[in-house]
Amino acid sequence: MHTYSGKYKVKNTDKYGGNSTNVFYRSGWEKHCMQFFDNSSDVVQWSSEEVVIPYLYEADRKYHRYFPDFVVTWKSGQTSLIEVKPHKETLPPTSNKRTKRYITEGFTYVKNQNKWEAATKYCKDRKWSFEIWTEIELRLMGILPKPFKSIKPMPKYSRKKKK
Repeated sequence: MHTYSGKYKVKNTDKYGGNSTNVFYRSGWEKHCMQFFDNSSDVVQWSSEEVVIPYLYEADRKYHRYFPDFVVTWKSGQTSLIEVKPHKETLPPTSNKRTKRYITEGFTYVKNQNKWEAATKYCKDRKWSFEIWTEIELRLMGILPKPFKSIKPMPKYSRKKKK
């Protein structure tokens, strides 16, 4: 059984920018990213959900707090603020407009757009990059293992009685 959330044990604590004993992942993708950052020689420092960015959510017109998934300082000197999301959550909803699912996806999309707009401004002020990593980027970068190819089921075996 796969665990999609849990506590991550940081191996290279000197590279972690924050409390390395209190690092949690909320998806398998985040866990793979943590392993990548922890082990990569291209990463000087990284942290998870250590930055807080206020943003205005258009749906309720109130300010909320956004905790981006990662802040990474690379060997090149560049710092990146990284959000890990399923590709479908980066796109407007496409399901039937008269369903609860469409409404939920719509609110999620608007909330993400509001968060990402605030994060972009936050990064611009600091000369950082803001990046959204989906399963597409994670596979291209080699962070996610290649998916298994499905195996065709074996045909049913039937035993015919000999006459």
